[in-house]
Amino acid sequence: MINNKTIAVVIPAYNEEKQIGLVLQTMPEFVDRIVVVNDCSKDKTESAARKFAKELGILELPENIKPKLDNNIYNKANEIIEEWNKEEIKYFVPAQVVHENPNDRLVIINLLKNGGVGSAIARGYKWAKDNNIDCTAVMAGDGQMDPDELFSISEPVINESIDYVKGNRLSHKSAKALMPRKRFVGNSMLSILTKIASGYWHISDTQTGFTAISNKALNQLDLYKIYPRYGMPNDMLVKLNIENCTIKEVPIKPIYFIGEQSKMKIRKVIPRISWLLVRSFFKRIWVKYLHKSFHPLFILYHMGISLLLVSIPFGIKILMKVFSQTDANPVTVLAFALLFISGFQSLLFAMWMDMQDNDRLFKN
Repeated sequence: MINNKTIAVVIPAYNEEKQIGLVLQTMPEFVDRIVVVNDCSKDKTESAARKFAKELGILELPENIKPKLDNNIYNKANEIIEEWNKEEIKYFVPAQVVHENPNDRLVIINLLKNGGVGSAIARGYKWAKDNNIDCTAVMAGDGQMDPDELFSISEPVINESIDYVKGNRLSHKSAKALMPRKRFVGNSMLSILTKIASGYWHISDTQTGFTAISNKALNQLDLYKIYPRYGMPNDMLVKLNIENCTIKEVPIKPIYFIGEQSKMKIRKVIPRISWLLVRSFFKRIWVKYLHKSFHPLFILYHMGISLLLVSIPFGIKILMKVFSQTDANPVTVLAFALLFISGFQSLLFAMWMDMQDNDRLFKN
């Protein structure tokens, strides 16, 4: 516990038989529940985790029961939410929860089929939400996150009422030296795209999985709709922004070459996440700035993008004339200039408004 608030750590694990012990052995004492989500591993990840059950011990938590709602017309809305929370489990990957003693610190959730890292984290979030955990952190099962930094990740959720806290490895001086070059470049590219898609313009290192989230934020999200694979951190940021959740970044160390084996294929992952971010951007603009509350940036974004797209054929015609060393039609040049400049200006104004509106959600 931190300041009498319960802390859980969700550990997604797929074929981490060799590394899971390192993570469990070094877990800080203030962590109340350690939720290992075994993503249908082909090795002995579950049995490797079970070996540490006795070592991790038991911890009785204070009773945290939600007040029973009176059956009257004023509580109908809350009753519907409670019913949804009970029924949403059917949308998750089927799983078996191993938690024989309610006071055991270690909880193992075995997914009955492989769902991906995003699905594993979402299932762990579901367990934490159902058990009224105040702050839920996420650490990888391969030992690439320093447990000593867990307090700095969780503390803002508890003491500052921040909705979502994420680590930032790129701010560490050793990032360029320690992170594999392909990962560093890919991370930087996806971070730029995620800034635009999510509306959190001040964030970086969007691919880190070292995070903490409040109970309030968990209850605002449809957890089963979280992107199931490696684009999960990016999708999570978009969903949090739509719900106007506050966010904070905490510097953390990059950790590599400790025996972990990356399962991510960069050439496949980057195009998929990029397309996910394009779709997520438009979803955020439509839901947040049209359906929930109208904002002029909705018009400016769409006007800017439309005008730039319409200007492309005129630009191609001009380039063809240049390459063929003939004079371009003045009308074509004028049309291109007007469309491109108007579209570019609209896009810049929309981005500026977007930054201004979301600046309040980023906490230093």
